[in-house]
Amino acid sequence: MDRSIRNNIFEEIIKTIEIPDSAYETAEKRYKDLGVSFSRPESNCSRFDPHIYAQGSFRLGTVVRPLDEDAPFDLDLACNLRKGLTKRTHTQEQLANLVGLDVEAFRVARKIDKPTAKQHRCWRLIYADALSFHMDVVPCIPEETERRGRLKEAMVKRGSLESFAEASANLTVSITDDRNPNYRSLSNIWNISNPEGYARWFESRMMLATTLLEKRLREAKVARVDQLPTFRWKSPLQRCVQILKRHRDIRFKDNQDSKPISIIISTLAARAYNGESDTGEALERIVYNMGAGINSSVPRVPNPVDPDEDFADKWPKAEGQQKQLEKNFRLWLEQAKADFENIGSSTDTGFITEQAMHKFGSRLESHGLRDKLGITAPFVAVSPKSHRIVETPAKPWQK
Repeated sequence: MDRSIRNNIFEEIIKTIEIPDSAYETAEKRYKDLGVSFSRPESNCSRFDPHIYAQGSFRLGTVVRPLDEDAPFDLDLACNLRKGLTKRTHTQEQLANLVGLDVEAFRVARKIDKPTAKQHRCWRLIYADALSFHMDVVPCIPEETERRGRLKEAMVKRGSLESFAEASANLTVSITDDRNPNYRSLSNIWNISNPEGYARWFESRMMLATTLLEKRLREAKVARVDQLPTFRWKSPLQRCVQILKRHRDIRFKDNQDSKPISIIISTLAARAYNGESDTGEALERIVYNMGAGINSSVPRVPNPVDPDEDFADKWPKAEGQQKQLEKNFRLWLEQAKADFENIGSSTDTGFITEQAMHKFGSRLESHGLRDKLGITAPFVAVSPKSHRIVETPAKPWQK
């Protein structure tokens, strides 16, 4: 079938599951407002040069609407205290409490009704207005120079360019976690994270779609990609991650604890992506190649900006075995291949709308759908005896 039709089918589905740009803009305003509050002279954190930034799906531009329309969005943030505070001066608990005081002051100042909630790694603010958010704020400090150097070497050894490895390693942070045995004592052993480094790696994969990004720059009337918010890139890679996540959500809606986690989907999809210019083409390549990105030995799905970290570390553990995490991932991926092929190779708008709802929870407007998808009137063969009209079947994806 015409590849543009396949692309249009998935683009129409994505329109129903993505959040509007205004939601990203609202989220950005909220965490920047929090940053201004933390920088006030009277705040507890201001003397430590606080920097608050988005991480996770909001940072990557891959948010999908919750299946439950009343459920809040998760806005993951990092609060990096960049100067004057180290592992030798503060425990994880002291850092967490320091940030918690300013989070609570912000909650009171903004008249947020629900109390601040302490999670293992973060403080949670619960907005409940026109656009509901869980705003999770992770306290962190810059990782020490020696550890950043080791991370850089590990990335170069795994094939990263030295310039990228160095820039990414320098973004690594140490985070608080009350499950860490050293949470209440001065110690060099903290958990580390690098959400901004990961986001830049993901962006480097998106940049393979050079022609599309040049078009986005012209539309936005800006000269450089870094002047364009990531959510406005709307690259094929981002679109594929969104549709994969929604397909997963539907398939595991009654088995949430066993579903493939988003970071594994995003990482394997980004590795499999090869700069395809439209969503349909990219999705075909990704679903048929992302499984090959799983290593046969540990780390099974390495973090691209911390190669020794395994995003699939729960798979071999007792709990992961009990929940059949690896098996569920592989079964889901095979089902995704079949479902994407079936819907992507059809020109039957009735079948397309039914599958969009069943597999993605997507309500496509049937009125004018044929025109939106670019489907012309079907070629028909008329039997002279029965006068029965037979539509020529669609061709499946090429493998």
